[in-house]
Amino acid sequence: MGSSLFSRVKRIIFLDCLCVLGAQKCPQRWMPVALWRTGLLLCFLSLCACLEEECVLGVVGRPVSLPCFYPKLQGLVNFSIEWRRDSEVVLRSVWRNGENAETLSANSATIPADAAQTGNVSLELPAVDPKEHRMNYSLIVVSEGKQSAALCTVCLRIAASFSPPQLQRDEASPGHETAFFCHSTGGFPEPAVHWLINNTEKPPEGSVRTRTASLPDSRLFNITSHLKVNVSRDTNVSCTIENQPMNESLTSTSYGVKSSPVVGRASEAMWIFSTALCAVVGVMVVVGVAYQVHLDRISKRKKREYQHQQGKRGYKWRNRLREENEAMKPEAKETDV
Repeated sequence: MGSSLFSRVKRIIFLDCLCVLGAQKCPQRWMPVALWRTGLLLCFLSLCACLEEECVLGVVGRPVSLPCFYPKLQGLVNFSIEWRRDSEVVLRSVWRNGENAETLSANSATIPADAAQTGNVSLELPAVDPKEHRMNYSLIVVSEGKQSAALCTVCLRIAASFSPPQLQRDEASPGHETAFFCHSTGGFPEPAVHWLINNTEKPPEGSVRTRTASLPDSRLFNITSHLKVNVSRDTNVSCTIENQPMNESLTSTSYGVKSSPVVGRASEAMWIFSTALCAVVGVMVVVGVAYQVHLDRISKRKKREYQHQQGKRGYKWRNRLREENEAMKPEAKETDV
């Protein structure tokens, strides 16, 4: 119901603008109404812009100053200053005869020491917390028992930088979708996430799911975005975390694996060369083994021939030795007894 009503309002304002600019023909009776509604829209936009400018940006972990100047403070003698965050008193400073007599503050908040002389009563906060986002700080002056209205009202916006996004790519089998995961932590407020394919193309509708979790202790945000899309391996996919209050856009890119024809031909030539080299080495090994077997056979044959010749020589030498021994034996002499 609310969204349909908002769409109708936008359509009416758009038609009014066309009528006023003359881009579309409208009945004469519509012109005053169109002018009135267009002027009301411009006033509303100007008011929003002014309200946005009044807010001071405070970064988590850094000091911030909430400006306020009240020149009439120089004419007061005994007075007290109160800075309030909504209804809570953040700082109370008591002044007597132009001197600061007492100061009570929460979270070490301070004002300038010469505030009574200069009229500068800006509130200095040493640190800010996300829970203070969009809170209003107001200055109240109490003099002679009378409390003034809010002399300064400052809106505080809180922001914190996110960590550089970590992008993970899970390759899928051909014909299936590839999954991408983008994760960033520790920022404020909730950021916007943008995905791009090859730096120009947006992912199809419904392919992105983003989940934001607020940390209970610090109220900072962790964000995880999931993209599932059917792309080739050489496609570049980038994830951007946009933190508008900090004016930051942190991008991480997953680069695809590209294969060029030159690289393909070089790889093919290297494969052919490796195959031919392996074949040549194989042939050389076979030839070397065969030649070694041939040498072993020749060596064994020569060894057998040598042993055979040595056997013949030993046999002849033994016969000769036996003959010599027989020749050297004394002949038996026959005697007559």
